[in-house]
Amino acid sequence: MYDLVDAATQRLQTADAVAASKWINGGPITDPVRAQQVLTAVAADAQSTGVPTDYVTALFTDQINATEAVQYSRFSGWKLDPAAAPETAPDLSASRAQIDELNRRMVGEIAEQWPALQSAECVALLDGSKTAVAAARGLDPLYRQALDAATRSYCNP
Repeated sequence: MYDLVDAATQRLQTADAVAASKWINGGPITDPVRAQQVLTAVAADAQSTGVPTDYVTALFTDQINATEAVQYSRFSGWKLDPAAAPETAPDLSASRAQIDELNRRMVGEIAEQWPALQSAECVALLDGSKTAVAAARGLDPLYRQALDAATRSYCNP
């Protein structure tokens, strides 16, 4: 389950670059059109792997919400301390390409981990993986909280 949690973490970590881009370019944090595109794509990927599409869309809804929460937190910090706000940001399309690749990887990992996700050991496996990934990636408290939110439905297929 480590690889699934690690991919989810990497996807969460795109939030800083996306927030910087939206801050500089004046884009909204919540983008319902983009969110629907993501959910449609992961549902199609899930269907091709045999994983229930409703389960995958629920997981990715949690993932999107957690990512947006990090972005809102960054915006709040920058409003309180404008000197800390980014002056440059990567192109949003580059971040979205990275997110799309991580989404595909996550759906593949969900399919591979499907037996574990349905098992009685799921919560323990998930908790162990989150702890290991958080340590390996050096997650701060905000990202650790976001990871908990992003993975909250993993053990409820």
